[in-house]
Amino acid sequence: MSSLPLVSVICLCYNHERFLAEALDSVLAQTYPNLEIVVVDDCSTDGSMDIIKHYLQKYPQLKFISTGQNRGNCTAFNRGWRASQGDLLVDFATDDVLLPDRVARQVDAFQRLDSSFGVIYSDAEYISDSGGHLYLHSSKYKAAPDGDVFAEVLRRYFICPPTMMMRRTVLEQLNGYDETLAYEDFDFWVRSARQYNYFYLPEPTTKRRLHAASLSRGWYAPGNHLLDATIKVCEKAARLVQTPAEEEALLIRVKYEVRHAYFSGNFTQASVLFNLLYQAAPSLPLAYTCIRLLNKYKINLSALRKLYYRIRYGNG
Repeated sequence: MSSLPLVSVICLCYNHERFLAEALDSVLAQTYPNLEIVVVDDCSTDGSMDIIKHYLQKYPQLKFISTGQNRGNCTAFNRGWRASQGDLLVDFATDDVLLPDRVARQVDAFQRLDSSFGVIYSDAEYISDSGGHLYLHSSKYKAAPDGDVFAEVLRRYFICPPTMMMRRTVLEQLNGYDETLAYEDFDFWVRSARQYNYFYLPEPTTKRRLHAASLSRGWYAPGNHLLDATIKVCEKAARLVQTPAEEEALLIRVKYEVRHAYFSGNFTQASVLFNLLYQAAPSLPLAYTCIRLLNKYKINLSALRKLYYRIRYGNG
């Protein structure tokens, strides 16, 4: 066992009472032997702590941290990984499920890669609130790349966040997650991919649960701080791009975000994105000039976006 790298699984809990036992059981069932499990509770208000106490008594090898007050995923994860010892780390939300050989497969992949690779990610199975199969990540997000993925993470979404395993050195170099942001994924991808290669495992390693309390629900709802975080990351990315291809990738991202910001009624955020857009490309198609004018006068066309999603996806 001593020749195998220590892997720390940072289990983040906030009001996951219904899913917590299944999640922790999936970590404890890992076939990989050299494992450190750190449970971080972000001041849950449901019965999560009762379940955590039961597991701490039953499995004394588990480590536990409380954030003291609700601080969000970024702070909770930072506290967890900084208290851990692993050379490799997994950011694991306790409403998801790890497949039994998840850690073993990713460690095996890391041992075949050189130190330029900082992150491994994989396919995932999406499951319902009750655990039923919904679809595979790869069925919706094609052509997962390897190597230098910086431009690609700017251009589009293709990484299923809970499938990632990362080297400790990556987090140390980045000083962890940015705790000023409402969510961590996009920022971590941009900053880490600027410095490290990514490797893709084409098989599912994780079950990602979609339910009403999932962070990604209501992303563009007015007042949701997730969009503000996305804007901050786009501003960071604008300082990191180095090639015309990367500039074009960022332009595609900002165009996407400005359209969704405007058509969801987030006029202030759309204005910020328009400023970023015109800094990157002073000459844009007429459609964006029209949208910018509509946004300036706060002409609300959010109903069109809802209609589009209702037609395309069968919901609002």
